[in-house]
Amino acid sequence: MKSKTPYKLGAITASAFVIANMIGTGVFTSLGFQLVSTTNATSIALIWLIGGVTALCGAIVYSELGAVMPRSGGEYHFLSRIYHPSLGFLAGWVSLVVGFAAPVALACMALSSYVCRIFPIISPEWLAVGVLTIITLVHFYSVNMGAIMQNVLTLAKILIIVVFIIAGLICPADGAANFGPGNGFEIDDILSVGFGVSLIWVYYAYSGWNAAAYIVGDIKNPQRNVPLALLISTAFVVVLYLALNMIFLRTSPVSELSGQVEVGLISALHIFGSNGGRIMGLLIALMLASSISSMVYVGPRVSKTMGEDYRMFSFLKIQNKRNCPSVAVALQWAISLFMILTGSFQGVTEYTGIVLSFCSMLTVAGVFVHRYRFPEANRPYKTFGYPITPIIFCLVILCSIAYLVYQDFTNTFVDHSQVAPWKTIASLGTLLVGWLLWFVAQRINDRHKYAEPIEQN
Repeated sequence: MKSKTPYKLGAITASAFVIANMIGTGVFTSLGFQLVSTTNATSIALIWLIGGVTALCGAIVYSELGAVMPRSGGEYHFLSRIYHPSLGFLAGWVSLVVGFAAPVALACMALSSYVCRIFPIISPEWLAVGVLTIITLVHFYSVNMGAIMQNVLTLAKILIIVVFIIAGLICPADGAANFGPGNGFEIDDILSVGFGVSLIWVYYAYSGWNAAAYIVGDIKNPQRNVPLALLISTAFVVVLYLALNMIFLRTSPVSELSGQVEVGLISALHIFGSNGGRIMGLLIALMLASSISSMVYVGPRVSKTMGEDYRMFSFLKIQNKRNCPSVAVALQWAISLFMILTGSFQGVTEYTGIVLSFCSMLTVAGVFVHRYRFPEANRPYKTFGYPITPIIFCLVILCSIAYLVYQDFTNTFVDHSQVAPWKTIASLGTLLVGWLLWFVAQRINDRHKYAEPIEQN
């Protein structure tokens, strides 16, 4: 039986996926770690602004790449066409194994933790499994139904944050001293190690800005709507993040926030009173459901694109009658389920930052390569501020990767707090396994003449 015309996402729904990917637990946890290094409110705002500008620079470049190469897959597709199929395969391999499954598992566990703190009779592990399964089933059943659920959850997330910000402006300023005399900005703050450490935390909180690039094939008029979704949603989240962190500092003393993970709950207690923690716990759980939904939808689209290009992974391109990549969705569910039940995602997420950031940096730098290799390509959207925009992004990400590797080796050979630089080893090991798999997959393709070359512009 012939399938119906595939449901396509508009700019609003595509933006909802980007916003939902970006706003997770990061913004509700990062401030506590930043305040360990610097307590200056202006410096904190500057850190979040720099992180936001970096994400926005990345979104601007991805807008050009998504418009000139309109196919789902994100870094997998871009790197394959710009550089070499092996680099794209590595990016797709990372996305398949940990890029989405690990964050989904982590968000499910975090959601269950907040809910079970309020209702301790519920098993955190099985609640996490239940949430993962229900959300996956919705996206498995229908692209249209999944899009509706995503729009509703994302709208709820935005409303919750806006209400939180307004309430924080109205309530007494228990953290007014954070903006008082003695907290003036000094240039030395920018040059400090603590500023660099805080910037890494902030960039992680902004991760997800490139979500629309993974689902280009599911978006109507991608040459127009992909740039719109990436730019509007990223800029919107930057404003929300700045406002939210200033509310945290306005409502709570630094002494209570510093080094704490649950800064959202601490601020909520000052805003709403003794029941604030319980209310905020449920609201954060609702916001996490939006993030889980977005990653459950986006991740399998990368796997599906790999299945279209490589015979070894051809099972990943199988779709049900409602045009959902059912096998890819089921596989991601299985990997996330395994991580929830074993807790192995905790070790995995420690090194994913290096590999994923590296792929993003290569992709953004690829705009220079693509323009050189394909000068006649039709570019419906061109990078604003080129070449400064991609240079800013690459420099910030390169510094972040260098710091993570440096920290890994320092902990091993200077502080002796670990026996080996595990993050670096795991990152290189993941890339090595991916490269070996690419050789196998390519040999199988050559033997069966599986995929015809795709135009690179």
